[in-house]
Amino acid sequence: MAGLAPRAGEIFAAKLASRCASCDARALPMAVFCPGCASTVQRIRGGDVRRTVASVYGGAVARAVVRLKGDRRVDIARALGDLLWQALAPRAAALGSVVAVPVPLHPSRLAERGFNQSALVARRVAERLGAPLWPSALARTRDTAPQATLRRTARLANVADAFVAREPEHVCGRSILLVDDVWTTGATLEACEKALLAAGATRVSWGVVARAGY
Repeated sequence: MAGLAPRAGEIFAAKLASRCASCDARALPMAVFCPGCASTVQRIRGGDVRRTVASVYGGAVARAVVRLKGDRRVDIARALGDLLWQALAPRAAALGSVVAVPVPLHPSRLAERGFNQSALVARRVAERLGAPLWPSALARTRDTAPQATLRRTARLANVADAFVAREPEHVCGRSILLVDDVWTTGATLEACEKALLAAGATRVSWGVVARAGY
C-alpha cells in the first residue's frame, strides 16, 4: 500500500527537528534550543494553575517568536508548542479535560500573514496533551491596533468586546485552554476569556509561551 506523500512543510519541519528554534544550530533530539540558547531561557514556575506561562519573553524565546512571525518560520511553532507543553504537563491533572483554543487573528491580518501563530502553537500543545483542538472557536470581530503600541488602559479599551465565540453551544459546558504566544498586559487574553465564559464555558485556563515585562 502506497503511503500518502508528506506535505512540503512537514518535510521541512522534519529536517529541522534537531535544530535550535532560536539560531538553527544543532540541538539534542526533542530539545527546543541548543545548549547556548537554552541558557538564556528564564522559565516561569509555580503560580496559578489557570495561568500557565512557559518563560519570560527574552533571549532565545524572543528570537524564536520573532522568527516565527516576522520571518514566517512556521516550523518554529512546533518547538514553541513543545516549550509550552513542558510547562503544562505537570499541571495536566489539575487542568483536567480541556479543549485547546487559540487566540484568533482578524481575517485581514490572517490574510496578510498567512497563518495564525497561536493556532500553530495550540495545535502542537493539543497533540502533546491529547486534547481536542478547536482553532475557530473564537472570532475577532474587529481589527484592533497592535497591543504593543498602546498603554495598559488603551489596551483594555482596544480589545473590549473584540472577540466572540462561534457556535457557543459547543463551548457551553466545556473547560477551555486558551493558547497564545506572548502575554503582555493580558488584556487580549482577558477579553477572549470573557467571550468564552459568556458563551457558557465552565472554566478558561491560559497557556502562553512567554510573558513580557515579567
